[in-house]
Order: sequence, then structure tokens, then C-alpha cells
Amino acid sequence: MTVLTAPAPAARQASAGELAAALQASRADTLATFTVLQQALPHLGVPQQATLNPPLWELGHIGWFQEYWIARNPQRAAGAAADPQAVRLAGRRANADALYDSSAVPHAARWALPLPDVAATLGDLAQQLRDTLAALQQADAAGPPDDDALYFFRLALFHEDMHHEAALYMAHSLGVAITDARWQPVPLLAAGADLRFEAGDWALGNAGRAGGAGGAGHGGERDGAHRGFAFDNELAGLTVALPATQIASRVTRWAEFLPFVEAGGYSQPQWWTEAGAAWLAGQQATAPRYLRRAGQVWQQWHHGVWHALDLALPACHLTAFEAQAWCRWAGRRLPSEAEWERAALGRPEAFEWSAVWEWTASPFAPYPGFKPHPYRDYSAPWFDGRPVLRGASFMTQQRMRHPKYRNFFQAQRNDVPAGFRSCAG
Repeated sequence: MTVLTAPAPAARQASAGELAAALQASRADTLATFTVLQQALPHLGVPQQATLNPPLWELGHIGWFQEYWIARNPQRAAGAAADPQAVRLAGRRANADALYDSSAVPHAARWALPLPDVAATLGDLAQQLRDTLAALQQADAAGPPDDDALYFFRLALFHEDMHHEAALYMAHSLGVAITDARWQPVPLLAAGADLRFEAGDWALGNAGRAGGAGGAGHGGERDGAHRGFAFDNELAGLTVALPATQIASRVTRWAEFLPFVEAGGYSQPQWWTEAGAAWLAGQQATAPRYLRRAGQVWQQWHHGVWHALDLALPACHLTAFEAQAWCRWAGRRLPSEAEWERAALGRPEAFEWSAVWEWTASPFAPYPGFKPHPYRDYSAPWFDGRPVLRGASFMTQQRMRHPKYRNFFQAQRNDVPAGFRSCAG
């Protein structure tokens, strides 16, 4: 058993030297996971599904993104105020934009692109990282660079970390064994008594900054005292009047979730929302993804084989619909993202997170005053009502974990390492 604690958000305030080390560490993890996929998947082939990407395309896209926003970006020093339409410098590969720009290359087309082979892609990645590190050293040469000067280096780091996590859960869905101990779930102690909070206001985001010039310089802290990086959807402000809340100190484990399954919860419509019932009917699910019952024993599909399930593990790879159904069955509910954040920041010694991504009851929407950052496709296209997830998972890089980070997936996704905690009432 373990007690999970979330690290301090140091990466968002990382210096040039710290960023250089983190970028190299991130690339090492990218390549290590790609090597496992390369060894396990003949010709790196994966099914054409909405939740997958060809691994070779993913690898090239990571390097392209870094080069596009750093080495090729003439407005790099402007940070979040940079013009995203500024004419780019020439890339090292002439047709790279046509291959790897996720904003322009349709998802379904990625399986048929004339991609460079593995050796050429790895060569591109190595040179792109060298260019990035040289640019970072240049930015640092005249003295410590400010947050604007470091903005795109931090963005590229977090972008690669996100793609690494996606590669890990893609591997899991394909039955590829990733054995690195850092990316495995860990058993949890049962949650103690709920944490209690009185009714009151909570300030989401950063009421004093709305993005744009210098907007990335405040890392979403309520008092604006700490500078650093912030994603555009965390900026601007929203004050929420919260009710008195009793919220679980830990996420739900299989030990708590499986009684719902064993009680016939997947066949009892009263526990499911309308959207959840439609998903359930379409999937004909009788249990969570990656679980099955063998006689009296629950088993979990992991590393491509079935293992006896450790009931102390966090309930994971659940849809938002399954989280909602369990909460109805248990007489509880999902927290809003404001309730989650208040607990994480207000009771950090007792509120444990980073076991799994946590579904909330809040739709992903802009805070008032939202202004998109130069990477326009990061947030704005996804303000479509999909739920917010908070926290982090066992597949998330430590440096990515931040109590104000807003993740967002469609409610039916169960390939993502997501679970939930609940509130009373």
C-alpha cells in the first residue's frame, strides 16, 4: 500500500538549465517507450481507431512540434503574445508541415502518409532536440531569460510529456507490456473519513491575468504571486460559490467499485444517466474495460495477459458514465472541478491525488476572459461540454502534475487511465 502525494509544480517555473535537463529526460522516455512499441508491433502497425495514432507519426509529430514552435518560430521570445500565423523559418524536412501538423492533417489520413522511415525520423528528432537546446542556451546567454522567453520551451516539454502518456495508454490498449516501474499503478489504502469544507467562494484560474502579453507569466496561482507557465484554459478568472462539501480523501478503489458490478449495476438502468445508458447499450458492457470474472475471482488484463486483480488498486480505465453510475448507486456524486481544486489546495496534507485522472461533474469550458495562446488547438476546439478531469495518473510525468491542470476527454473514453473520487450528497 502507498500514500500518494503530488509534487510541487517546479517544472512550470523551471530555469533554462532545468528545462534543458527536462527536455532531454523527456526525450529519453519518448524513445524508450517507442522502442518497446517497435519491438512489439510488426511494422509499427496499429488499428485505425479514433483513440490511436500510428506510433511513427506520433514520433515525428513530437519533433515537428518542438521545431515549429522553437527553432522555426521568429516570434519565440514573445511567449504567449506571439502571433501564431507568423511566417515560419524553413524546416529541416521540407514537407514536415504536410506530414505532422495535427491541426491540418486529418486523423484518418495519418495511416496513409508517406512518412520517413524509423532511422530518418530518429535522425530528425536528434537534430531537432539539438537545435532546441542550442536555442535555449542562446536565450540564457545574456542572463536568466524571462517567462516569455521560456514559454515555448516549457510548452514543448509538456507537449512531449502528454504524448508520452498517450503512448503508454495506447500500449496498454494494444497489450504491449511497458514494464518500467514508474508507469505502473500502485495499491492504495482505503479512504478515511471524508474531508469537510464549509460553504464559501473559490477562485478558479487567475482573476488578475487574462493571457496574452505576459499572461503566461503567472502559473494559475490565486494570488498571482508565482510566475511561470500556465496553459491558456487555466488563465483569467472565475469565482464559484461552493456549497458545504464532504469529499473523499482518496480515489475509489476496485474494492469499492466492484460491489456495484456484482450487484448487477450494469444491468440496472436507474443508476445510469441518459447518455450513460446509451453508451452502455452500444457497448453491451457488463463490467469495466480490462476486467473479467473467472469463477469467483476478478481478473485484470495487463501487459496483454489476464492477472488476478488487486482490489486495492485504484479503479481505472472507467468512463465518466461508469463513475456517475457508481455514485448514484452509492448515494454520492462526482465533485465539481472547483470542489476538487479547493480540496487539493486547501487540504494538501490530507487530499491525496495522482493515482488516476479523476472525472469531475464540470464541463470543459473557458473561464470568463479566456484568450487562446498561440497554439490555438490546445483548448478552444474542445469547449464542447466534455467533462473536465483533474489530478494526474500513474502514467503522467511527475513534472506535469499540477493542482490547477485541467484535462479533458470525451465521457466515453476508457482507454485513458481515469477513475474518480466522490462527494457525499
